[in-house]
Amino acid sequence: MRKALTVVVVLAAGGAASAFLVNRGDTGQATKSAARAVPVNTAKVTQQTLEDTETEDGRLGFGTTSSAVNRVAGTVTAVPDGGQELRRGNTVYSIDNKPTTLLYGALPAYRRLAVGTEGDDVLQLEENLKAMGYSGFTVDDEYTDATAAAVEEWQDDLGLDETGVVELGQVLFAPGHVRVDSVQAQEGSPLAPNQPVLTYTGTTRAVTVELDAADQRLATPNAAVSVALPDGKSVPGTIQKVSTVIVPADSPDKDPETKVEVIVAIADQKAVSAWSSAATDVTFTASERKNVLTVPVAALVALREGGFGVEVTDGTASRYVPVKTGLFANGQVEISGAGIKAGTTVGMPK
Repeated sequence: MRKALTVVVVLAAGGAASAFLVNRGDTGQATKSAARAVPVNTAKVTQQTLEDTETEDGRLGFGTTSSAVNRVAGTVTAVPDGGQELRRGNTVYSIDNKPTTLLYGALPAYRRLAVGTEGDDVLQLEENLKAMGYSGFTVDDEYTDATAAAVEEWQDDLGLDETGVVELGQVLFAPGHVRVDSVQAQEGSPLAPNQPVLTYTGTTRAVTVELDAADQRLATPNAAVSVALPDGKSVPGTIQKVSTVIVPADSPDKDPETKVEVIVAIADQKAVSAWSSAATDVTFTASERKNVLTVPVAALVALREGGFGVEVTDGTASRYVPVKTGLFANGQVEISGAGIKAGTTVGMPK
């Protein structure tokens, strides 16, 4: 006597799944009747590349915004225009007619630099002095008398007192040349220490996306994405930076939200040069399976004894075949199992 087989047929619609039981008999006549039954609706097993993708809102701009904060008390005597680009050696702003100069480096200026000082900030300073044409010192992490002599020459060119000391607030270190995003300080206004003067960004256009914390799996550094532009065209992008940000609540009765901020680099800058700011759609690929066998998710049958199967039919009879599932994406599911190949016909729910 053949054993009875109970299966649960899984139905999927709009990403949700439900199930119902189908019983196949254990008597000879019942088994023969079941063997003659074939599904009314069918689908083919297909071989394809399966991608788990999600599209999120993005904002085309210039990437992360940073603040330039005044370090000394005084009167604002010069500020740049919004949108202005600044390069190494340019004046970012002036307090009491003393310029704060843009230099390149990853480490922010955080202390006074003088003879005897050692560290990575000294190395950054000396690299910049050399790049601006000053010489007579060894580029290393030690601030020597030779370094001070080069600084004096630089200060003379800037119209500053030749002290050989770089005071806190005299330089602004940034990773590269910058674009002024907005200016908070006004010329002629008094400014106390630690007050914002302006905000700045890089000069390369990039797309910023804020993901919910639950979607952090999409934010893989160096992963490829697709960016849909306002003109309907799409350009490839690469995830350049991922960071966690806290978004303040917009009303007292709500809590702040934790978001995952993703910066997407665009290699083809010409394609996005028409916009300083624009809304975009960014499509992330969370995972990808190449050249796998797939069926619609609705074709899956959950077996009572565990696992899943599909109802395979040749048009005259059908049988349930256990399968192993893989990636679920876009209404399709990756499957593998004995006798399963591209072109196999499987049953679908009515």
